[in-house]
Amino acid sequence: MTQQKTKQQEGDDFMAVYKEGNTWRAVYRYTDWQGQRKQTQKRGFPTKREALAWEREQLNKEKADLDMTFASFVERYSEDMKSRLKENTWHTKEHILRTKILPYFGSRKINEIKPKDVIAWQNEMINTRDENGKAYSPVYLKTLHNQLSAVFNHAVKYYGLHENPAAKVGNMGKERGREMLFWTQEDYAKFADEMMDKPRSFYAFEMLYWCGIREGELLALTPEDFDFEKGTVSISKTYNRINGRDVITDPKTPKSNRVVQMPDFLVEEMKDYMQRLYKIGPKDRLFEVTKHYLHREMDRGAAAAGVKRIRIHDLRHSHISLLIQLGYSAVAIADRVGHESIDITYRYAHLFPSTQGEMAKSLSNLRKGEEENVS
Repeated sequence: MTQQKTKQQEGDDFMAVYKEGNTWRAVYRYTDWQGQRKQTQKRGFPTKREALAWEREQLNKEKADLDMTFASFVERYSEDMKSRLKENTWHTKEHILRTKILPYFGSRKINEIKPKDVIAWQNEMINTRDENGKAYSPVYLKTLHNQLSAVFNHAVKYYGLHENPAAKVGNMGKERGREMLFWTQEDYAKFADEMMDKPRSFYAFEMLYWCGIREGELLALTPEDFDFEKGTVSISKTYNRINGRDVITDPKTPKSNRVVQMPDFLVEEMKDYMQRLYKIGPKDRLFEVTKHYLHREMDRGAAAAGVKRIRIHDLRHSHISLLIQLGYSAVAIADRVGHESIDITYRYAHLFPSTQGEMAKSLSNLRKGEEENVS
């Protein structure tokens, strides 16, 4: 039963703490942006001081006062950003914030975090080792820093924080720069032979290699995405597994929405595969497996075929390199695989045949023609 209470009034906000037995309860009432009166409360504080501190933090958060803790600002950041991002993107961001950033900065006032604090956090991340003694990769370290910097950028841009201490320090790690691995057509043929004992796996890898689609795009495919008359497959969605749920979202980028022309043999193979599926509906997933399943099958097939183990995404690289060898332009390849042509040119420049000699020869001939005309 309540034995003691303390009330505070600040504008339209009302705060009160009540003693209930041996603990304290804090109540905070406020008016939201729509003019609606709201109430939040929390029980079980051992001391009145802790209850009052919680109330003050709620007030700071509601008024966007940067005297709030970093953890409270992350809650505000979540409210602002979660609905604007794809569920899978937010899931990844939230995991990094919760496990790698909040344990270090959560209790600090966001307006008191200095560049030296970010440097100390970076050093801790760089020196972290897992149970096998393995450090975080440079790419992952860069991702961690980017997520921290994104929170500070939000505070600077929308809430008046003076500066972003993470940006001032600069990044750690490096851009995604993993070596691209490829299978030749001969490598893939050996692998595909080993996959034929499991039709679902065989047809899944056929789509990945011969169409260059992404793993998530494959796993989101349904019968209605195929037009066998035209020999095409429409890519309009992607699959992710989040917290034990199957989640279908828009593709990675707007450019990823595309129609891919299939080679004739693949059209026949996919017809055959769909005929094997019992009572599949037009909107049912064709490949009801997970990314983990495909990775296990890649392990199995590569080992049995005696070819190097590449990542699932490297099948996409293999498809692009095959098209380059066949003489197709960066623009044509980009349209097929859902990239920007500049990305294809930049990432695969070393695979395109060099035309420098031909260019120089053409320029020489042009100049020679001009000189002959003058004479």
